[in-house]
Amino acid sequence: MANWFTGTGEDFRLLGTRCSDCASVFFPREDVHCRNPGCAGGALVEVPLSPHGRVWSYTDGRYRPPSPYVSDPELPWRPYTLIAVELPAERIVVLGQAVPGVTVTDLTVGMDVRAVPGVLYEDAETTWTTWHWRPVEVRT
Repeated sequence: MANWFTGTGEDFRLLGTRCSDCASVFFPREDVHCRNPGCAGGALVEVPLSPHGRVWSYTDGRYRPPSPYVSDPELPWRPYTLIAVELPAERIVVLGQAVPGVTVTDLTVGMDVRAVPGVLYEDAETTWTTWHWRPVEVRT
């Protein structure tokens, strides 16, 4: 997922693009033309997206997705949690997996979450990196 995210720790950000004419933000990034049908199109500029958002929707994935998703068919399938996260500043919703261990019972619509680095899959030669959504702990 080249050029989809940058940074580590607190500096981790998903990368999108913003149209210089209409200010529409796109993720995954768009490098050819503005996707807004009402825009004649302007220059597309890379922008880091907000690190925090709110849970818009969520579900669990109980099936092995097809290629190009990488997984070992010889290993048992482990369900994972998918979260659709609204980034209010960008006015978009970004889909991604929850951090390992977070299930649908841990989530509520409107809950604050943060984008963090994650591992999609790894073998002896390669580690495929991605982003995960982690619930933000409420501190009292």
